[in-house]
Amino acid sequence: MMEMKELHTTNGISRKERAVSFLQQVASGDVREAFKIHASPDFYHHNPYFRGDAASLMEAMEENAAENPDKIFEVKHAIEEGDIVSVHSHVKQHQGDLGAVVVHIFRFQEDRIVEAWDVGQLIPVDSPNENGVF
Repeated sequence: MMEMKELHTTNGISRKERAVSFLQQVASGDVREAFKIHASPDFYHHNPYFRGDAASLMEAMEENAAENPDKIFEVKHAIEEGDIVSVHSHVKQHQGDLGAVVVHIFRFQEDRIVEAWDVGQLIPVDSPNENGVF
């Protein structure tokens, strides 16, 4: 039988809620504030398209927000297990875009994100899967 762990909370806010808040702020273009509130000073990431430091990722996120001011970010699932939080979401750069399925995985230390991974898949126009991507 799987052991159920209590969610870690600080000031009544779970890590799962913090991860979702971080992503919502980033998607809305409030990138620096999201990092200031939710990321550790020691934050690093594993996105293969950018250097692994926080400053490089923030710059890329700000550029994306400036290019796509009407971005749509919708959380489908969020899972917290110990110090790891995964967020499964639908991201559209603009209203008419089919978008992408994105999974962000965060590792926390206390109430701050210290490490991040992300994987994404564009949503195909003509998928043979009758269940859809969500």
